[in-house]
Amino acid sequence: MSEMKQKNIPSNTKWEDVVGYSSAVRIGNIIEVSGTAPIDGENIIDRGRAYEQTRFIMQKISNALSEAGSSLNDVIRTRIFVTDILLFEEVTSAHNEIFREIKPATSLIEIKSLVHPDLLVEIEATVVLSGQEKI
Repeated sequence: MSEMKQKNIPSNTKWEDVVGYSSAVRIGNIIEVSGTAPIDGENIIDRGRAYEQTRFIMQKISNALSEAGSSLNDVIRTRIFVTDILLFEEVTSAHNEIFREIKPATSLIEIKSLVHPDLLVEIEATVVLSGQEKI
């Protein structure tokens, strides 16, 4: 029996070493994507604009999945955290643009805050690969 290897995909943010995490982790045919925020290096993207932050996050997740040998088409679940439930339409509109045909299971959860007050949304994803994709 072969041992499954773990592949860590870096986040390229300062938080990776502070918290001790990776943007995504793949073991076998499963990929878990950490909570992904609209941060590029040290910069918060589109402050105060939930739709644009969500679109940026989806691109970050797509990039991490690509590096892990997958794509958004393999996502089976997303978890969306928002700091204000009234942002529902902006956030879900951007989510729907990506997942209209894929339709993963999802949750939209209002939380008190994220690590910076200009962050409005954070998204996690779970992926299951159906084929024999290699790491």
